[in-house]
Amino acid sequence: MADETRTRILDAAETIVRARGVTGLTLDAAAQSAGVSKGGLLYHFGSKEALLDALLKRLAAFIEEDFQTGVAEQPPGPGRVARAMLTWSLRLPQHEANERCDRAAAVFLAAFHHDPALLDPVRRQFAQMRDAVAQDGLPAGHGMAIMAAGDGLFMARIFGLYTLPEDERLAVHEALMKLLP
Repeated sequence: MADETRTRILDAAETIVRARGVTGLTLDAAAQSAGVSKGGLLYHFGSKEALLDALLKRLAAFIEEDFQTGVAEQPPGPGRVARAMLTWSLRLPQHEANERCDRAAAVFLAAFHHDPALLDPVRRQFAQMRDAVAQDGLPAGHGMAIMAAGDGLFMARIFGLYTLPEDERLAVHEALMKLLP
């Protein structure tokens, strides 16, 4: 029951951040949206910082799980990690990628706005992913080019700079595939 309540509070906080930004995220608003008392929320998260920290840790865990699943789906050998990253960042249809990006973007931006140090769990996860790319058996720069391209597309989406149409997304995928064995 406690895990369920905690998840409900985190989901409510994420929804608030997406709709109103970090300034709209108050403990009262999160409690009301989650259907718990403020005391119930404080039992799980003693402050707004604790709530944001939990959102980032949950996001980091999701990224790690999604990444590990993607790697496991690829055949062993050189380029396995880079192939997983390429698939992870470009395979999903745009509407699915947009939903995932919107959720992550809201949490990233809220945490960065409130206290950039809150991004440390995600930074650690990305450092582990970079290490995995470096050990992937590809020529220097190939795996990082794929990782950087995926990160760039994510940032373009977060800031509303552009979203690739399907044909361009597939063309980018094909161009990056040429970096893999």
